Amino acid sequence: MATDYDAPRKTDDTENESIEALKERVPAKSVSTDEDADNPGSFDLSAADLADVELDVVVLPAQEDEFTCVNCFLVKHRLQFDHETKLGPICRECAH
Repeated sequence: MATDYDAPRKTDDTENESIEALKERVPAKSVSTDEDADNPGSFDLSAADLADVELDVVVLPAQEDEFTCVNCFLVKHRLQFDHETKLGPICRECAH
């Protein structure tokens, strides 16, 4: 017999349980003080005053062996060049 896994599951146990009983079954969330350095998504900077922060960015000009794809706007190496359109060069990834 085929089983429809998309169908809602209803059992007699969950229909009669109260909200408090369901909350008791859910484990409490543990608070971790060890921040993951590779996952900065947990930082909230919305209230931080960043007006005095100065960022130093070095912008290098396009090198002789590089081009900018007119489709994805990424700077690519000449080895990734696929073809030229009337708008400009297209990389291999965008050509496929």
